[in-house]
Amino acid sequence: MATKELRTNEQIRSKQVRLIDQNGEQLGVVDIDRALTMAQEAGLDLVEVAPDAKPPVCKLINYGRYKFEQEKKQKEAKKKQKQTKLKEIRMQPKIDTHDLQFKTKHVKEFLDAGNKVKVTVRFRGRELAHTEIGRNVLEKIIELLGDGYTVERAPSMEGRFMSMVLSPKSKK
Repeated sequence: MATKELRTNEQIRSKQVRLIDQNGEQLGVVDIDRALTMAQEAGLDLVEVAPDAKPPVCKLINYGRYKFEQEKKQKEAKKKQKQTKLKEIRMQPKIDTHDLQFKTKHVKEFLDAGNKVKVTVRFRGRELAHTEIGRNVLEKIIELLGDGYTVERAPSMEGRFMSMVLSPKSKK
């Protein structure tokens, strides 16, 4: 709600509102003039919390404090979100088995850290005529990794590159 400003006090255009007091109790449908008077007597603001309802729902609250609480909730929600990065590992179709195992170990580390991994095989010159070798390399990586991941995008050609995207399995 922080991106969309709520209407307060005299900004509310409706003639009647459904009023909720500061304790959260419903006072029913009230004329706007009476609601504004009640807000002034209590030293609070009349805030339109549900403008789309018929009639709009208004609450008697301290608007400054309400805005502060909403911002605090948003910051907490943002903290709990996990940023996933897309890491990329590049190789060639004529990769040696040891190098393949070494790079697969790096892929596994990235996946364990919670990142997505794009594994790319780069074809040069005549290698483009034998893209099945690159596909075999990618399938060998899937085989070496085991079960701790999901193939988000299967191996596919993009120009001179064949790539696939792997992501860690959700912990749910």
